[in-house]
Amino acid sequence: MPASAEIPSPAALEARLTEVHGAPVVVERWDRLEPWAIARARVSGGGDGGAGNVGGGDVGGGGGGSDSGGADLTVIVKWVRTGVDRARSERWRLGTEAAALRFLSENLGLAIAPRVIAEDADAGFLVLEDLAPRVALDLLICRDGAAAHHERLAVFARALGELGAGTAGREELYRTRSSAVGSAGSVGSPSTGAQDRFAGLWERAHDAASALEAPIGGSAASELTAGLDELSTPGAFRALSNGDAESNNILIHPSGPADARLIDFEAAGYGHALLDAVCLHVPGPRWMSVGDPVANGLADCYRHALAEGVPEAQDDRRYGFGLAAACASWALLRLQRFAMLDERPPGDDSRLQLVEILEATARTAEAHHALPHLAGWFRRAAEALRRRWPDTDVDLTDPVKFPPYSPRR
Repeated sequence: MPASAEIPSPAALEARLTEVHGAPVVVERWDRLEPWAIARARVSGGGDGGAGNVGGGDVGGGGGGSDSGGADLTVIVKWVRTGVDRARSERWRLGTEAAALRFLSENLGLAIAPRVIAEDADAGFLVLEDLAPRVALDLLICRDGAAAHHERLAVFARALGELGAGTAGREELYRTRSSAVGSAGSVGSPSTGAQDRFAGLWERAHDAASALEAPIGGSAASELTAGLDELSTPGAFRALSNGDAESNNILIHPSGPADARLIDFEAAGYGHALLDAVCLHVPGPRWMSVGDPVANGLADCYRHALAEGVPEAQDDRRYGFGLAAACASWALLRLQRFAMLDERPPGDDSRLQLVEILEATARTAEAHHALPHLAGWFRRAAEALRRRWPDTDVDLTDPVKFPPYSPRR
């Protein structure tokens, strides 16, 4: 294992796994998974059951077993980044992830995310079930195109809906679990300041609109306020999210069974469930477009799964209003990049992506007959960008030039 203040030592990992399983565990190999603060460790030992005892069952990437107990398997180790210049270095993140994953598997019995094998808050690392040979869905899409993985995209949509359905109405149980690991209410954690986050978004949205010389006023401003209020007080739609519902955060078999797992719960928290559906309607950071989720069925996959635990999702008005508000919040967050993108040279994909984000948000609201004046403002803002950036005046809905899930370069 490489020597670094950031990375847990083999001795620390062995000591923690030995303590958890009551028998010696040895780290046989360590492979850093760059560029993340993650590694795959091959371990052996853990009691009479061999290494299988370490994982507590099927870890989806182990190395096999033997009668002698000398088998080994792999586990995933995550640790806290260090240094003020490092992103995602807050110590609460691993506690948040551990609480969310234990809540899902141990409290709710949901096989929708990796299981926690061990954790060491003092040393700053977490040991998780290895989900190999599953791989990130976005890598498969980039390699083969979205059409080749439509069924896997449907699995992704259902998994997001199932997460919302399975966790809605269980927040008190989650808070109890979070308190047990000390992650609830940590400064800066997702469990704090949700109302302030959307209140701040209102201010920043108006600043961005002014910079575009397209102020949000009248009925559009009223609808923006109502939409942000919906996201702040979601009622029956309040559910757990990993905080980053994108196709890079679901691991799925590249062939064979569509048995998927959601990952990366460092920013997990309760909020409006429909925030997780945004990625199906509006492109996230990696994509130029995501196509039409209604026409290709992904929207229904998500909605039907969510309705299993949130019956209110069957109400067209409530569902459409919440979805439009959620998409609007994402578009406004991305619009804050306007000044930075304005300094980039013509032809930069991020400019065209921002235009599509605004237009896809408008299309989603219009399709659900929700927030009509705010949808009109998003269209005007996109038009303002096209005038300012003539290189973006192209048709992003052309499926030949821009097939669904075209990567941003």
